[in-house]
Amino acid sequence: MIEFRQVTKRYGEQELLGGVSFRILAGQRIGVVGPNGCGKSTMFGLITGNLQADKGDVQVQSGVRLGYLRQILALGSEEMPLRTYVAEALSELTRMEKRIHEIEHRLADPKEQDRAALLEELGILQTRFEHEGGYTRAARAEEALGGLGFAADRLDNPLQSFSGGWQMRAELAKILISEPDLLLLDEPSNYLDLPAVEWLQRYLKGFRGTLLLISHDRYLLNSLTEQTLELYAGKATLYRGPYDTYILERTERQRQLNAQKKNQDQKRKEIERFVERFRAKNTKATQVQSRIKQLEKMETIDLIEDIRTKGRIRLSTPPACGVEVIRLESAGFGYQEGQWLFRDLDLAVQRGDKTAVVGSNGLGKTTLLRILAGQLPLRTGQRTLGHKVQPGFQTQDFAESMSPSATVLQIVREAAPGETEPRLRTLLGGFGFAGNAIEKSVEVLSGGEKIRLAFARLLANPPNFLLLDEPTTHLDIPSREALEQALTEYEGTLLFVSHDVAFVRKVATSILAIAPPGVNRYHGGYDYYLEKLAQANPSPTLSSRTTTAPASGSAKASRQERAARLQQTAPRKRELEALLQKYEARIHALEQEQAELVSSLESGAEMSYAQINARLSAIPEEVEALTREWEKAGTELEAILEIRKQAG
Repeated sequence: MIEFRQVTKRYGEQELLGGVSFRILAGQRIGVVGPNGCGKSTMFGLITGNLQADKGDVQVQSGVRLGYLRQILALGSEEMPLRTYVAEALSELTRMEKRIHEIEHRLADPKEQDRAALLEELGILQTRFEHEGGYTRAARAEEALGGLGFAADRLDNPLQSFSGGWQMRAELAKILISEPDLLLLDEPSNYLDLPAVEWLQRYLKGFRGTLLLISHDRYLLNSLTEQTLELYAGKATLYRGPYDTYILERTERQRQLNAQKKNQDQKRKEIERFVERFRAKNTKATQVQSRIKQLEKMETIDLIEDIRTKGRIRLSTPPACGVEVIRLESAGFGYQEGQWLFRDLDLAVQRGDKTAVVGSNGLGKTTLLRILAGQLPLRTGQRTLGHKVQPGFQTQDFAESMSPSATVLQIVREAAPGETEPRLRTLLGGFGFAGNAIEKSVEVLSGGEKIRLAFARLLANPPNFLLLDEPTTHLDIPSREALEQALTEYEGTLLFVSHDVAFVRKVATSILAIAPPGVNRYHGGYDYYLEKLAQANPSPTLSSRTTTAPASGSAKASRQERAARLQQTAPRKRELEALLQKYEARIHALEQEQAELVSSLESGAEMSYAQINARLSAIPEEVEALTREWEKAGTELEAILEIRKQAG
C-alpha cells in the first residue's frame, strides 16, 4: 500500500529522513515513534502528497481513500453546524441518497419512459447505500461525537462556537466515520480526556483499514498497533510488535550490537598491534599485508543510541507534614449563580495519597485542583489545610513567571539553591534538557520546552503536596516514563489530572471521578475504577460501521452482562499479555547469554573460568523460574480468554 524508496527530506541544514526505505502493506496497524522533531509528521506529509521528497520515491497505492488527522487543524467551515460538518465525511452517501430520491420521484410518474433502466439503477444504488452504511450514517456521526465528549444538545451549534481543542475532536470524528482505507493519526489523544481516549481505543479496535498512528500515548500504541516504525537520526526501522515489545527488541538489538562492536574493537587492536610490531620485518611482510587487508575489510558496526537514557528524576524528600493533608467540608463551587460544578462535597486527602482526578472535559477537574491549591475560593463550605502542608501547583500557564533572560540551569538552581549541579543536570535531563541545552535562555525556548522547564523547577525542590494539571503534555515517552518513576517514588502527597492512561495506571493509587451530580472516590488504581464503573453501568459500545436495532428485554440485559464481563477482564488480559512478552524476551536473552558464555570458554575471554562457570550454573535456574512464571501467566490468560470467548 505504501512504499518509501531511499527517501531523503531536509529542512535547511537539518536532514530529517536520510535515504529511508520501508514498505507498509494493506491492513497493517503500525505505531510511528521517535523523539520530537525526528520527522514523524513529515513522513505523513510525504504520504499524503502535501510534501515532496528531496530524493527518492514515495509510492501510495492508487485509489486509496485516505483519512489524515494532523496536529494543526486548517478549517474553512467554522459557521457550519457541528453535526453537518461531521456528516460531510459521508458526502458520497448523501449524493447517493439524493439520486435515490430523484429516481423514486421519476418512477412515481406513470408517464416515465425509462422505467426499466431506472429500476435497475435504483436497485444497484439501494444495495450499495445499505452496504456502505447509508441507513446508519446519522447514528454513526452521533456515536462518534458522543464518544469524543460532545453533549447531545450542542450537536447543532456552529463549529466556531467550540474551542480549538473541541474543533480538533470534531475533525477526528469526521475522519473516523468516513472509514478510509488508510488512516493517518498524528497525536489523536492530545485534546482528549480519559473517557474520550478510552472510547477512541475501543472504536479503533474495530477499524478494518490500514492504521498509522503517531502518538506518545503508550496505552494506544500497545493496544492498537501490531508493529512499530521507529524514526531516529534520519533512519527508519520497522520492529515487530507494539510499543512495549519494540522496546524489548530494540534493547536486545542494542545489546547485541554493543557486544559485536566490543569484539570487533578488540580484534582490531590485536591486528594493529601485530602490524605495528612486525611492519619493519621482511620475514613477516606477507602476514602484515594480510592483517592490513583484514582491517580494510572490517565493516563498520553502527551502534544504536539508547533512547531511554533520559536522566532519572530523583526527587528529594519533601518536608514532613500532618497525616491529613487537606479537607473539604460541604464544599460547593460554580462559576455562575445557580450553576454548580459540585455541591456538598466532603473530601479528605491523606498523607501519601496519589490520586488521579478523572472525568470529561468541562466538568471541573482543573477547577477542583485550583480550589485545593487555594487559588479559588469555595462558594459554600470550608477548605482546611493540614499541619505544615506546603502545596505546589503546576498548570499549563505555570511557565509564564520565568525570567526570559535566565538560562535553563539558572531557573532550577534558583528553585533549589542547596542542590548540587550534577543532580540538577540529571533532573533537567529527565525533561529533555541535556548537554548544552541547559545553557539556553528561557526566551529562545518553545512553548513546550518552557512548560517542561517550569515542571523541572517545581520538582527541583518539591513541596509535600503536589497538584499537577496534565503533567505529561509536551513530554516524549522517555520523559513520561522518567516522570512516572519519580512520582511513584515521591514520598509526598499527589493529586493530578492526566489523559495519559498508562501514566494514570502507573502512578495513581486512588481515583477521584467527577461525574455529575457529584464526585466519587475509588480507593484503588485506574483498572479498579474501570471495573467498578463497568459494574455500576454495564453497556455495550459501538466500534464499527455496522449498527443494529435497539435490543429489548433479556437479550439486551444479556449483551450488557457480556460487555461488562469483557470490560472487567480486559485490564488483566493486557497485563498478562505484556508479562508473557516480557518473560519470553528475558528467557531468550538468557539463552543468548548462555550461548555467548559457552563460546567464550572455547575461545578464551577476559572473564575468569570461575566467573563464567558460576554464571552458566545460575542461568538455567533463572530460566526455570521464568518458565514457571510464564506457564502460570499463560494458564491464567487461557482462562480469561475462555471467559471472554463465552462472553463474546
